[in-house]
Amino acid sequence: MRIAFLMDPLDELDPLKDTTAHLMYECVQRGHEIHFLEPHDLYIKSNRIRARMKELTAPPGLSREDTWKIFIQDVMQERRVFEDITELDALFLRKNPPVNFRTIDFLQFVKDDVFIINDIQGQIKASSKLYTLNFPDIIPETHVSRDPARLRKIIDEFGGDVIMKPTIGFRGTGVIKLSNKDPENLNSLLNFYVDSTKKYEDRNPVIVQEFLEEVRGGDVRIMMLNGEVLGAMRRIPCPGEFRTNLFAGAKAEPHCLTSSDLHICNRVRERLLQDGLYFVAIDVIGDKLIEINSISPGGIAYLDRLYGIQAERKVIDFVEQEVLRRKGLVLFQTEKEKAR
Repeated sequence: MRIAFLMDPLDELDPLKDTTAHLMYECVQRGHEIHFLEPHDLYIKSNRIRARMKELTAPPGLSREDTWKIFIQDVMQERRVFEDITELDALFLRKNPPVNFRTIDFLQFVKDDVFIINDIQGQIKASSKLYTLNFPDIIPETHVSRDPARLRKIIDEFGGDVIMKPTIGFRGTGVIKLSNKDPENLNSLLNFYVDSTKKYEDRNPVIVQEFLEEVRGGDVRIMMLNGEVLGAMRRIPCPGEFRTNLFAGAKAEPHCLTSSDLHICNRVRERLLQDGLYFVAIDVIGDKLIEINSISPGGIAYLDRLYGIQAERKVIDFVEQEVLRRKGLVLFQTEKEKAR
């Protein structure tokens, strides 16, 4: 199969830790033809969506590190293949947040011809942290405003610790803990986050959310594939931190799913599938859903290490099966088998 990855520059990724690198490596081991491109590589020629793509040609059987070195050498040669996007079988959107809406503008015209993971309309819907408001019964008390005075009133009404974060972001960037019991810098922070020097309509909406004490024992990252649990881990914040993001220094540990974890997975499953969000990571603290990560979700490398598995195999299995299903080949094979 021809599988492309629209992603960040290769030299910004760690082949041992990054989920995208693990997916690409698995494709190589299966003999798939893989291509690399970035958002600015998309263009239109004669009414067709095309892209400047680089075929990555490492042979199977090498180590992850050696495979990645070859990939980087391939890209540095700057010889790009100009391809019609519809000639691909599958396209992984693995560019870090936020969503690049120019990319979406191009890809919306080929979404019926190429299996895109995740669906572009679904990524638009889930592009901000507000997507969790689809499940008001299982999330912490949440407020969103661009008015510093309103936000201050909300924090005062909480009467203790709260979490404040931007509506768009990743890896814990901009997530801070506040309290009205420490008011000295509170107003300054609120004005900074909403960018109050701008007109009201141009300010940044900010999320204020109740602080969950259970986070001191870590949160749970649950990877989901096609509505089912792929694996889970507990992320323990490092000393002096409350953020559980691995890039903020948190430590990953094995985790056995609880009944509340499973309830949350069951609660979100139908909506995820409805929106074409096949490969996601959800974050849970206690019995509350905190975030749904659908844009380049990460964690596979840690699952592999914690459990001695290769979770990326299941992801590529799913992609292969879905590509065949869309081409009608799975149905044909099933009917053929029945006839034997």
